[in-house]
Amino acid sequence: MKPAFLGISVCIAAALWAQNGSAPVRQTTPAWAFAVNPPAVPGAQPPAPDNSVKHVPGSNVSFTVSQTRDLFNPPDWYPNQHPPMPRIVAHGRMPNVRACGYCHLPNGQGRPENAGIAGLPAAYIEQQMADYRNGLRKSSEPKMGPPANMLVIGKNATAEEAHEAAEYFAGLKYKPWIRVVEAKMVPKSKVQGWMFVKADETSMEPIGQRILEMPEDLERTELRDSNSGFIAYVPPGSIKKGEQLVTTGGPKDKTIKCAICHGPDLRGLGNVPPLAGRSPSYTVRQLYDMQHGNRKGPGAALMKAVVANLTEEDMVNIAAYTSSRMP
Repeated sequence: MKPAFLGISVCIAAALWAQNGSAPVRQTTPAWAFAVNPPAVPGAQPPAPDNSVKHVPGSNVSFTVSQTRDLFNPPDWYPNQHPPMPRIVAHGRMPNVRACGYCHLPNGQGRPENAGIAGLPAAYIEQQMADYRNGLRKSSEPKMGPPANMLVIGKNATAEEAHEAAEYFAGLKYKPWIRVVEAKMVPKSKVQGWMFVKADETSMEPIGQRILEMPEDLERTELRDSNSGFIAYVPPGSIKKGEQLVTTGGPKDKTIKCAICHGPDLRGLGNVPPLAGRSPSYTVRQLYDMQHGNRKGPGAALMKAVVANLTEEDMVNIAAYTSSRMP
């Protein structure tokens, strides 16, 4: 317990560190990090229920497409790969508390539009749920569906339900899930299901100054296959630039090195969450939300000095580096 206590103490001291300058003013959220579905076509009819039976590699169970979209009974393709799920994780509570396992998957690996929560400290998860309940967390992009849904769930879930879910996900091991690739050219993409997917099989475009995180296998991801991960394209050189910011604070002490609070290997320290190998899209959204005052609470307060002077490019570089590390 002593190293964790020491790290948290240093983290508190770091939060009191004064930054010069102010955060740049942005008029809109970065669309590449806050994926928003295109508007519905006026007059379009919803698709008929798809009752075709599907299978995924390595699983001996089957589900229809309609079953994989059940918010209160999500598919569990690999029931032998995790402990029994508490009811709140497996089924939620109608009408406003969706099953945790639907968005975050039964193994807690998560997806770009939400968060990978396997292996997070239980106390950290419970604190975030309390922050939602107390109105201290919201997204900088209210049109993005998954964070808006999480806000509803957080306000309606009880402390007991949050505790059960937290203990379950904290007991899981987060596995390598995101393949990070530096690239000048990337697949041309569109938003579908609150995440980026290929617009077609051949078109390419410059990456620019952004991260493009998308499924390795779209069909398996749409079936909510918890063994099918993601690829994150990042700008050339961004991992090295991110390493400097993360490990040293960058030139002229632009920020505070992450290891002080998150551990030298970025795998967490005490109740401070791990960063290594986690979704870069999610990481950028959290940095942005904290910088713009939309994520508050005890943990966010410690991050105020960290994010104060970061530009969007800095956030890209930081997330490229942290997501490239072994979890």
